[in-house]
Amino acid sequence: MLFNRANARLPATKTEDYPLLGIVLMLLAMALFSITDGLCKSLAAAGYHPIQIAWGRFLFITLFLLPPLAANRFRALHTARPGLQLLRGLAMLGSSVFFISALPLMALADATALAFVTPFFVTALAIPLLGERIGIRRWMAVVVGFIGVLIIVRPGGSGFQVAALFPVVSAACGALGFIITRMMRISEPRLTTLAFSALTALAATSSAVLPVWQPLNAQAMFILLGVGGLSALSQYVLILAFQHAEPSLLAPFLYSQILWATLVGFVLFGALPDMATLIGAAIIIACGLYVLYRERLRASAGLSSAG
Repeated sequence: MLFNRANARLPATKTEDYPLLGIVLMLLAMALFSITDGLCKSLAAAGYHPIQIAWGRFLFITLFLLPPLAANRFRALHTARPGLQLLRGLAMLGSSVFFISALPLMALADATALAFVTPFFVTALAIPLLGERIGIRRWMAVVVGFIGVLIIVRPGGSGFQVAALFPVVSAACGALGFIITRMMRISEPRLTTLAFSALTALAATSSAVLPVWQPLNAQAMFILLGVGGLSALSQYVLILAFQHAEPSLLAPFLYSQILWATLVGFVLFGALPDMATLIGAAIIIACGLYVLYRERLRASAGLSSAG
């Protein structure tokens, strides 16, 4: 999950376009994200604290970034927006910790589906933070999308659990991180933003992990290594995907993660989503794709609002 799915909509440095390769890499990245989430769920279910799990994840992301930082002679660590970089790192940390907190308490596919409300929060936050004007059609998509959330969460019903709100809070944190990234897109290189987010989250979790630290047995150590390694690999594959295809082409394939999460949840935990989750997820996906479509129209038209 890390830096969260909102990052997936940010293009990396462009190389030659190979759209089919970009799509395959995007699907692979979403599969890796789901496997990583499944491993996080197994650790959380075994009683390891979300902060301890997040610490391991951010440690490996930081190690993953060391080679490009060294090749850049660490010049990427110089930033003109330290306050925003710090806030983005904390937002990404919140996104990761809240999502992991939900995993031992609900099905992986359910948590993944709820986390995909990120585009709706981005739409809402773009008004006060970016000064964008949002048209009625995108607002309707946001409202209908949150109806999908209510179908999954089922507030007031016998199946309701507070943990179902954690992925929604995770999505809100991720959306804030994405908005901040938009605010810095001209002044801050991508490597700078990735490095500061990883270092901020690692520093925060390193200071908070000792009170909740539990000794790792051999199996837990192996799983935590897998979480960290796959987190780094998934980010790398994601960057490669955007090097070979346009974000507008790849964005719909983000939602393949729900399918991967269903498969991973069944293989590792024998869990399948119920009908309410399937209906709610379908509504969230449809509305999310519509919001992405309207944003693409707005961007191509160069307008502050496309409806």
